[in-house]
Formats: sequence, C-alpha cells, structure tokens
Amino acid sequence: MATSQRTATRTTASAGSFADACDRLANAVETVICGKRDVIDLVIAALLADGHVLLEDIPGVGKTSLAKALAAAIDGEFGRVQFTPDLLPTDVSGVSIFLRGRDAFEFRPGPVFANIVLADEINRASPKTQSSLLEAMAERQVTVDGTTYELTAPFLVIATQNPIEHEGTFPLPDSQLDRFLMRIDVGYPGAAAELAMLESHGQVNPLDSVQPVLSTREILALRDAAAGLHVATPLKQYLVQLAEATRAHPQLELGMSPRATLSMLRVSRVWAAMSGRDYVTPDDVKRLATPVLAHRLLVTPEADLQGISSSAILDDVLDSVPVPRPRSS
Repeated sequence: MATSQRTATRTTASAGSFADACDRLANAVETVICGKRDVIDLVIAALLADGHVLLEDIPGVGKTSLAKALAAAIDGEFGRVQFTPDLLPTDVSGVSIFLRGRDAFEFRPGPVFANIVLADEINRASPKTQSSLLEAMAERQVTVDGTTYELTAPFLVIATQNPIEHEGTFPLPDSQLDRFLMRIDVGYPGAAAELAMLESHGQVNPLDSVQPVLSTREILALRDAAAGLHVATPLKQYLVQLAEATRAHPQLELGMSPRATLSMLRVSRVWAAMSGRDYVTPDDVKRLATPVLAHRLLVTPEADLQGISSSAILDDVLDSVPVPRPRSS
C-alpha cells in the first residue's frame, strides 16, 4: 500500500510540474500575443506532441510574432522562410556549394535547420516548393544531392497561410495538409486585449523582452513524459469509432486517416498533462478535434455546394459517437 501511495504521489507531482512548465511558457508567449491564450496553448501542445502547426488567418493578427516569441521562450534557434512564387526548394532545405580552393562541395544549411521554423505565407509558393518541406516535416531530415542531414530536435514548423481567396495564393496539397498536426484560426483579439496591446506595444518591441523560461532539453523531457501518459482502452476504442464514423459519413469523401488517429492520441496525452492530469478523458479529444481533424477531412462536392464545412460535419460525428463512460465501482 505504501509503495502504491508513493507512486501516486510522484505521478501527481509530475503532472503538476508539467502543467506549471507549460503555464510559464504560455505566459511568456502571451506577453507578445495578447488575448490569444487558447491559440498559444494549442501551439505549445503541438510542440510537445512533436507535430506541426498551420496558422490560418488574414495578415496582421500576430502569426509571425507568435512563432518568434515561442522560439525565444524556449531558447531555441529560429528560422524563417518567406514563401514567394519564385522561391526554390533549395531556398528551404539548403544547397551544396563548390569550393574552388578546396576542390570539394560544402553543404550550406537552409533555414529549415532550426528548432522553430516559420514558413511564412506558405500558400504563396508553388506546390513544388511547398512540398520541399514534406520530408523535413515527416522525417525530421532533408536530403540534398543524395546526402541525408538530420534536423535538430525539437523541430516545429509553424506555417502561416492567408485565406485562399486572397489573390496570388496556391492551395496546399492534401498530402501536406495531413502533415500538419493542427490547423488553427488565430482571429482578431478582443477589444480589451487590443487596448492592452496598444498600451504595452506602442513604444517598444515586445519580442525584445521575451526571456527563455524553458530550454530545448526541457522541452524534449516534457515530450517524453507526455508520451508515457496512460490512455485507457475504452478511450482508444472511442478514437477508432470516431475515425470509422468519419470514413462512413455520407458527406465526407475522405475521412480520418490512421495518421490522424495516431495524432489525436499523441496530442490528447499532451493536453491531459497540460491540464495537470496523468490520464486522458473524452473531453480532451473533443476539445482538440477541430484543430487536429477538420483540415484532414474532405467534404463531398455536394456538401461543398451546400456550404457545409468539415468542422460542421465533425461536430455531427462527435455528437453521434457514444462517449465511453467510466466504470462504476
């Protein structure tokens, strides 16, 4: 009995330490991005779940500042790629340069060799250049001239995307969309948050005052801790039932892939730990469903003509699949 009590105490303390660390990280980023704590928490969850984030909204709502603030708060290396129609894949991954004096080639790493990589306005570049990120995002490596180079951990791509109706944009391929753990709409700040921004950001750049609150090593330790969080069998069965429901839904042409199911499991563990718990609940899944799953679902042409979104269909699926109930003692 005494041994089990000590184990429970250590587990609770660990969960609390995890939540406290994430809270400090979110507070540091929030000094730059006012009134968007929910967005910040989701981006931190993606970082700790070893995923990538697509921030989608109009220009000027703080997408770039969020990425820079997160890199500064974890004392990580920051890389930025400004996607333009004439951008080449080598501008992302790097290029081998011939050194005449040494009679040899030397690899010059591209901006993707960083802990936090901002792919700014990714949908302004051609599909070929967009796809140059695919290997890095999926394999944490790049291959140039037949040589493979490992990327530094932690590695998080934060891509920003303007709404597709803006002129000069290209839709992301479905294969690349599926590589993003989350798609998040940033949105405008509330009136109070915008007023606070005017008060605090009027004369100084808030990014200059962001101090590291966690190291990259601590981020990796938190990631490992979350990966070991308990997920009950009924909860796993619930995830599978959700996946099957999307695949059978008459208004969906493409449902959840196995990668999507695994992604939901991984980030649900992180979200539970961020909430101070050492177990995952159905509420964790429901909270994360829209940012993790909606961009992976493809509606049928008929549903699209009716203006039905994948998010609306996902809400219908969540309502229709029974939530597992805790066993009565």
